[in-house]
Amino acid sequence: MILGARSKTKLEGVHPDLVAVVQLAIRNTEQDFSVIEGLRTVTRQRELLAAGKTTTMNSRHLKGHAVDLVPYPVSWDWKYFYPIAEAMKDAARELNVELEWGGDWKSFPDGPHFQLSWRDYP
Repeated sequence: MILGARSKTKLEGVHPDLVAVVQLAIRNTEQDFSVIEGLRTVTRQRELLAAGKTTTMNSRHLKGHAVDLVPYPVSWDWKYFYPIAEAMKDAARELNVELEWGGDWKSFPDGPHFQLSWRDYP
């Protein structure tokens, strides 16, 4: 699999380590996916907060340290996010990049969300 033009555009401004993880993951998974969001403006973050789609104004997206990925064709069924998460985690390990998946969060699980760790990428 390869990233489409729209996904590549959404990766503009994203930290190169995270871009590398996404690019390796798409090549190594059976589950096709698209990048729906990368670097975010403060205005966009406020919109998402007002809509209840995020709980913070301290998002990793604001620094280009996070991406949101969705299966293609688009589905919000969690069963499609697990293979993407597996591919992303495997790629991160291979590239020695500390990565967190929002699907592992207990308080606000976020299946599409992947971010560089706060510890290694403040």
